[in-house]
Amino acid sequence: MSYVVAVRGLCEFAAKQGDLDLRFTPSPTAQEGIQGHALVTGRRGASYRTEVSLSGDYGPLHVRGRADGYDPEQNLVEEIKTYRGDLASMPGNHRHLHWAQVRVYGHLLCQQMGMKEVNLALVYFDIGRQTETVLRETQSAESLAQIFAQLCQRFVAWAQQEMAHRAARDDALATLQFPYPEFRPGQRDLAETIFKANTSGRCVLAQAPTGIGKTVGSLFPVLKAAPQQQLDKVFYLAAKTPGRQLALDATHTIRTSGKVIPLRVLEMVARDKACEHPDKACHGESCPLAKGFYDRLPAARSAAVQAPTLDRAALRDVALAHDVCPYYLASEMTRWSDVIIGDYNYYFDLGGMLYGLTLANQWKVSVLVDEAHNMVSRARKMYSAGLDRAVFRAARAAAPALVKKSLDKVSRCWTALDRDITAPYQVLPELPDKLLAALQNAGSTITDHLAENPGPMDPALQRFYFDALHFAKLAESFGSHSLFDVTRIDARTTELCLRNIVPAPFLKPRFAVAHSSALFSATLSPWHYYSDLLGLPASTAWVDVASPFEAKQLAVHVVTQISTRFQHRSRSAAPIADLMARQYNAAPGNYLAFFSSFDYLDQVAAELARRHQDIPSWQQARRMHEDERAQFLGRFTLESRGIGFAVLGGSFGEGIDLPGARLIGAFIATLGLPQMNAVNDQLRQRMQEMFGAGYDYTYLYPGMQKVVQAAGRVIRTQQDEGVVYLIDDRFAQPEVSELLPGWWKLTG
Repeated sequence: MSYVVAVRGLCEFAAKQGDLDLRFTPSPTAQEGIQGHALVTGRRGASYRTEVSLSGDYGPLHVRGRADGYDPEQNLVEEIKTYRGDLASMPGNHRHLHWAQVRVYGHLLCQQMGMKEVNLALVYFDIGRQTETVLRETQSAESLAQIFAQLCQRFVAWAQQEMAHRAARDDALATLQFPYPEFRPGQRDLAETIFKANTSGRCVLAQAPTGIGKTVGSLFPVLKAAPQQQLDKVFYLAAKTPGRQLALDATHTIRTSGKVIPLRVLEMVARDKACEHPDKACHGESCPLAKGFYDRLPAARSAAVQAPTLDRAALRDVALAHDVCPYYLASEMTRWSDVIIGDYNYYFDLGGMLYGLTLANQWKVSVLVDEAHNMVSRARKMYSAGLDRAVFRAARAAAPALVKKSLDKVSRCWTALDRDITAPYQVLPELPDKLLAALQNAGSTITDHLAENPGPMDPALQRFYFDALHFAKLAESFGSHSLFDVTRIDARTTELCLRNIVPAPFLKPRFAVAHSSALFSATLSPWHYYSDLLGLPASTAWVDVASPFEAKQLAVHVVTQISTRFQHRSRSAAPIADLMARQYNAAPGNYLAFFSSFDYLDQVAAELARRHQDIPSWQQARRMHEDERAQFLGRFTLESRGIGFAVLGGSFGEGIDLPGARLIGAFIATLGLPQMNAVNDQLRQRMQEMFGAGYDYTYLYPGMQKVVQAAGRVIRTQQDEGVVYLIDDRFAQPEVSELLPGWWKLTG
């Protein structure tokens, strides 16, 4: 059995050395890199060969890759690197890595063609100046074979270890047993559906109610299928921290429930949360954990693979024991882990790390998407971009003279656009070509300036620069899936937005790359709403898992005599407060009350406090910190009593677990419909044009999703009992009530 490794992967493992250096240096974009390579190779002679496939073996290693170019007339192998700025400022360890790569290609070519020596060149192509700097050397086949052997020797023990781990992992998973004596009701259906999806290489959309154990019920079948399907990785993606913790707990349960499974689990944490020195820059001259990072990485990596679960705490312990950065150690360990748990953005974002690694390494992956009802709103944000005139003015004020000249052109184009804006909010049918060209020119000018003048950038200029790059990137793929709109803030200030409303075109390639994907949540109805907006494959299976709960566990009351429409809210506050008091006095305990806004919440909370002073209550505040959210939830104990006021769709409307007496009821005083405003009206029009369901896709489905999620906080186990009040006459309408869970029995 051989271990296949790319030339780049071999060299990055065995030849990287020195400091981690993440000082911002403007590098060419991927497209500029492709164009730069094409320009360099286009200057070569007719006999010049590009993308030369080469491979060779060393013990169990099969090393393969493609050399950028080979000139048979000069017997010259070239490795082409594009860059911006001063070549002398390129870190020495980068040059060392580049030489390692071209020397490996030289060895493979000598071996393949039986040559005694070969000429090698590093070609550094300056994107800005369109000039080449060529560094050359001549190496004998014998010396290149020694270099190749040295690199392979550093990697071969690791490769053998990885092959042994993979074999042991797959052997154990082939006989994996469910970690509990029996499945919960509904859990087996979910597990069987996901197992079949993995064996057939399909995507599945699963609506599965709270309480069936979705986390174990989704991870277990994927791991069970992994050996037969030869899966390299499982990505478990969650919207929030509690979802990631549930996945960590589930993998621990699966791994240790019987015979211990050699399964490596990694938790991905955002850089700002993992950083040990937030006051320092990410390079060896500033941060002690960046200095000599690659010299200490091998020992840290070896220690990390010994930890079965690399959650945030374990990863930090390993990293600090070896004086390396925890965040970048985690990035390295994505290559050597079996289950990777992280946020949606690691795979689905425009620059998603896990998606990029999957493509580069040709991994066979299974993707699990937890609480997938969040994917529409999250993906829309990922593929939207905005520019603020106030931020632009601050950037212009801080810009050096040469950059300011290019920003002046942006300012003139922006002003010309503003003259045509006659409403506070306006959608334009096309992108403004002149402004876009000026933005792209300004971005290039800033890039060139930074290349020539490396160092800290003014924060305002940096923010505008990154915003402009993102805006320009998304402008390249502008289409019916997005809106270009302008919002007037005041007489001098407008905001421009490329607003994605249908993420499907961006997400389709990500679903296509995965061997199988499973999206699951308690609220994924109607299925076509999610399929249309997320771009799921045509072969996607849909399953609605039966609830383990019975109607007698949850009394659902529809309160039709109270309207929560905006124009009726002031009149509804007192009746709602009295309704809550009657229920509380009849069955004292812990309740949650959900409202569509903080203003509405404040009105009813004040009315309850005035009319029923004996009922304890506490409120969700605007912009609560993590410890404040914990304090809010801490009020819900087995012995406590009272009513917590929260905003529907906020921190406490989903993803919290208050079983038993910690929560016995909920009041939901709204349909949760998104706000009626100019933006949503444009979204409604576009949804009508594309899917023939403008109101439903914009307002009804997103609103009812929030309602069902909030009500789902009440019944968490098969032993729980509780009550839910749906306060609004519209809940009795058939088109609304049919979106509620089928096991509910509604009463007036």
